[in-house]
Amino acid sequence: MDWSNVTWLLTGLGAVVVLLTRVRLGGGAERRRSSGVAGVASGLVKLHTLFGVLALVLWSTALVTLRDVIVYAALAAWWIVVVLGLLLLARWLPSAGRHSEETAADAWGAGAGLSALGHLGMLVGVTYFTFVALTNRL
Repeated sequence: MDWSNVTWLLTGLGAVVVLLTRVRLGGGAERRRSSGVAGVASGLVKLHTLFGVLALVLWSTALVTLRDVIVYAALAAWWIVVVLGLLLLARWLPSAGRHSEETAADAWGAGAGLSALGHLGMLVGVTYFTFVALTNRL
């Protein structure tokens, strides 16, 4: 198995998750949201984007230079992105009340499906990055 190809592919997918999260949740306009779905603090989205870009730059540099310090700094940034992403994903947890409506139906560009796929995939990807880095397979 060529670890390098898988690592670069997952790096690209990580970039897509960070970008899509920013596009879907980072809009400045007021968004109408369904009852039963928590709102998202704009600061959380900004931190997710900031650490996502930082992780991508550090990780890409680490893959090219193979310097341990950069690898571990990139991994730390990736894990922060994962935690922030899971916090963003938590907004889809049901918060039903007596007068709340059903949550919005899921579609490709809206709803919990894409968010769960991206952020749980990010967790798997960063776990893989950690495995590859700690076992010297970069």
